[in-house]
Amino acid sequence: MNNSLNKEALEPILTNLSKANLKFKELYPGEKPDRQPVHVVYGGAQLFKSNTAKKMGELAIKGFEEYAPDASVLSKVFDIKDKALAEKIYKKVKDKLAKEAVEDFRIDFEDGFGVRPDAEEDSTAEAAALETAKGMKEGTLSPFIGIRIKTFSEELKQRAIRTLDIFLTTLLGASNGKMPENFVVTLPKVNLVEQVETLIRVLNLLEEKLNLEKGSLKMEIMIETTQSLFSSDGQSNIINLLKAAEGRCKAAHFGVYDYTAACDITAKYQAMDNPVCDFARHMMKVSLANTGVWLSDGATNIMPVGPNRGELTNEQKEENNRIVHNAWRLAYDHTNHSLKHGFYQGWDLHPAQLPVRYIAVYNFFLEGLKDASVRLKNFIDKAAQATLVGDVFDDAATGQGLLNYFLRALNCGAITEEEVEMTGLTIDEIRVRSFMKILELRKERNK
Repeated sequence: MNNSLNKEALEPILTNLSKANLKFKELYPGEKPDRQPVHVVYGGAQLFKSNTAKKMGELAIKGFEEYAPDASVLSKVFDIKDKALAEKIYKKVKDKLAKEAVEDFRIDFEDGFGVRPDAEEDSTAEAAALETAKGMKEGTLSPFIGIRIKTFSEELKQRAIRTLDIFLTTLLGASNGKMPENFVVTLPKVNLVEQVETLIRVLNLLEEKLNLEKGSLKMEIMIETTQSLFSSDGQSNIINLLKAAEGRCKAAHFGVYDYTAACDITAKYQAMDNPVCDFARHMMKVSLANTGVWLSDGATNIMPVGPNRGELTNEQKEENNRIVHNAWRLAYDHTNHSLKHGFYQGWDLHPAQLPVRYIAVYNFFLEGLKDASVRLKNFIDKAAQATLVGDVFDDAATGQGLLNYFLRALNCGAITEEEVEMTGLTIDEIRVRSFMKILELRKERNK
């Protein structure tokens, strides 16, 4: 067959393209199959104890049983018309609250702590670190944990760094040099690339001084100012913040109330479902898609707490029920709004919010389980057939996305490994957690 372009002529052109492709793949490796928690609880550092997660779980169960004593109440409050589904969700949520009510916790030295005298913040940082070390020893910490320091504004940058230094130095001294699993440092109110760059330099120094493996300290960026979205020259800024993190950024968290305030929204309308928040979420989504960075939404700030205490009249009990159920429905709607926009994690601020988090998440995954099972089964069969006959299968990202639906549901307790087998996957394949590796295993098996 005649052609005009030989290998020598094309080589310099394709070499440049290869460099660009590899650089692109490094920045956009695809969504990770790692477990992402479905929520994060922010709690003031002054209140943190080694058994905080356990205590929150106990309070969550107590509130769940008081205000949703059975599946019929749950069905009515959240308008879940499928009674069998409501019963299934009720049992799963009760089991989750007993076993692992808190998946992720952030020891908060920012809004949850406030501005206090330096001596008080120093002592609190030390005490929180000792409690963390105690929790590590006793096995009472949440599976994911971290610390939120203050912003790196000109006024607070030194305070933020000092708190982080005291916390990590104390923690490693009390834990024989070991860090908790899945530990992160959260940087709030990020405005500038230089703020992220500074934190990375600080983490490098701390790793060196504390004999930690280079790159082991991870961080999260909080998107809660308009400058997080757009730099001073009008350019989209989120991807620049990610690049500045030099591979250390695990997640980007959206701060609803600071962001809406920055947009001059009055307090009455500062809420999770305000349209300005959707714009920010979509900016986060399109900027960070396929980077492997987790996205987390903000919190509902209406607490599901009844006003009446002690010996109650029937009227007071009814008032408590009405107020708690209304707050639950609001949080449920907000969580569903997040899930539909592809935000699979959000903030919780109170133990009474934990049941709603799992009710909403479990309902989301269980409602779509049958259809998603059929889609994944058909997709895997098609991909496996292409692989067997030697065709190039170039839609692995879609396959991983379909698989991630089940991995997310499995990770949070919405479904069991046996239920994932509805897709035609074996339990061994599920545990691989990678679409391409599943195809490779099937190819090997069929040789």
